[in-house]
Amino acid sequence: MKQLLILTSIFLFTSFTTPLVAQQDDFIKEYLERLENSKKYLILVAETMPEDKYDYKASPESLTFAQNLLHIGYAMDWHSQSLLGGRKARVWKTDTEFKVANKSKKEMIALINKTFDEAIKLITAFDVDKLSDRLDYFGLNRTKRQILLLLSDHITHHRGQMLVYMRLNGLVPPRYVLFQ
Repeated sequence: MKQLLILTSIFLFTSFTTPLVAQQDDFIKEYLERLENSKKYLILVAETMPEDKYDYKASPESLTFAQNLLHIGYAMDWHSQSLLGGRKARVWKTDTEFKVANKSKKEMIALINKTFDEAIKLITAFDVDKLSDRLDYFGLNRTKRQILLLLSDHITHHRGQMLVYMRLNGLVPPRYVLFQ
């Protein structure tokens, strides 16, 4: 009788928890596919913009094309490595890695490529049981799952600005790729 109770308990426990873990695993798998596609598209956008237009900005208070590109990298590094990975955060005002300074187009694209790869590596190994863990996000209480979604939104937001900059310079942006 005791063995039957134990087996029944195990069966009930796994029947409720297995679908939740599978859903979280699916979330990570789908998120990584989206992030890979976003990487490819952002790199294509960055490669398409001529280097002499990297300092273009739509208004005096706007970021330049290059600043938008490296801001995406900085935010990706912060969201993934610091918020999700626990590494001490870079300080925007003193960080030099994600500042345009004297970086060439080629150097900026390589940095973005590397930053995406590092984020993808971290997220690939991410413990899905921690997706529901909560963090302070600019005074808001957010789950790590929400942090990942906010990162995607942030990439899309700044990439959209970069696409507008291309149009304002008479360029045709690369064709949009679905499922980013």
